[in-house]
Amino acid sequence: MFSGICTTAGVLFVIYYLVLVIYAGITADFAWIWLLGAAALFGCAFLIRYGKVHPGFFPGWLRYAMTAVVIAGAVLFFSICGKIIQGMTWKGDADLDYVVVLGAQVKKDVPSRALKKRLDEALAYAEKNPDTIFILSGGKGSGEDITEAQCMKEYLTARGISEKRMILEEKSTSTKENLAFSHELTGCADSRTGIISNNFHVYRAVKLAQKLGYNSPQGIAAASDPLMQVHYVVREVFAVVKEMIKGNV
Repeated sequence: MFSGICTTAGVLFVIYYLVLVIYAGITADFAWIWLLGAAALFGCAFLIRYGKVHPGFFPGWLRYAMTAVVIAGAVLFFSICGKIIQGMTWKGDADLDYVVVLGAQVKKDVPSRALKKRLDEALAYAEKNPDTIFILSGGKGSGEDITEAQCMKEYLTARGISEKRMILEEKSTSTKENLAFSHELTGCADSRTGIISNNFHVYRAVKLAQKLGYNSPQGIAAASDPLMQVHYVVREVFAVVKEMIKGNV
């Protein structure tokens, strides 16, 4: 039974990997994790079948140890996953003093799909809360003709948001820097501040902000690509674990 479950899950992992590659390209960030997961599942299926044929191959203590590791890993994974999914529902209070819009990839001078979704959420919030100041945070990376902050400004001003409501932070290259540099520029950590990012990323962004000393930061979840959603959530679990190891959350 368990062998069949592992084999079926492995096949589904391979299929999802192929879907990601066809949809987002062979360089899709972290897509290889699905092939690695499939290999692990196929390996487990083989070991289960082999253990049934050769009962003495795996000592009892080894089976218990392997089972304990798998259970502990699953508990950690799903507990973090639950927190990420909870963060995907956050929308923040009305009339916040500041809202930090986290940068994402810019293709030459055009926002990527991920960044456009963040900006559309910022636009919706700006229209409902006319006194909120927006901190557009993101530097210039590879393949970008302008900074992510400048791209965001151009997108929002073209849709009727006044430049007077925008502050540009153009040095950061990571989420942690987005938040740290935004505070250095405005003191927003000491105010009522929201953070806009794609839904799967909101939980980690808020936890980073708390670690940096933000006073009750509020996540504001923008939409994400539906086809990539499962991949993004799984990838984000590993990103959260990485930040935990580094002591950032």
